[in-house]
Amino acid sequence: DVQLVESGGGAVMAGGSLRLSCEATTYSHRPYCMGWFRQAPGKDREGVAVIGNDGSATYGDSVKGRFTFSQDNAKNTVYLQMNSLRPEDTAMYYCAAKDGLWPGYCPNDAHDYNYWGQGTQVTVS
Repeated sequence: DVQLVESGGGAVMAGGSLRLSCEATTYSHRPYCMGWFRQAPGKDREGVAVIGNDGSATYGDSVKGRFTFSQDNAKNTVYLQMNSLRPEDTAMYYCAAKDGLWPGYCPNDAHDYNYWGQGTQVTVS
């Protein structure tokens, strides 16, 4: 099992920055992948960024160049640094973890992830 606790959401003006944190507590196997996803009202859950245990991260097209996904394994914590925020970034942001069979890459489909945080709201105006 994996327990995920998120923090760092809030309301900011367009052009501002936020850093989201997700602390993971593992009770069995370490997850292969961690991900950040977001969901706005009336929209599908969108992959923002995913990262493997090797530290390699991939990003959704809409956030490339603006968001950075990093991890601190010693602290069992991952971060999402969000810069140049836009109103269309407004959404509930979720931290997720994947274990089970390793497909050779970290997927960006929310259905492939096994564990989820409670979500943290990001509002940009």
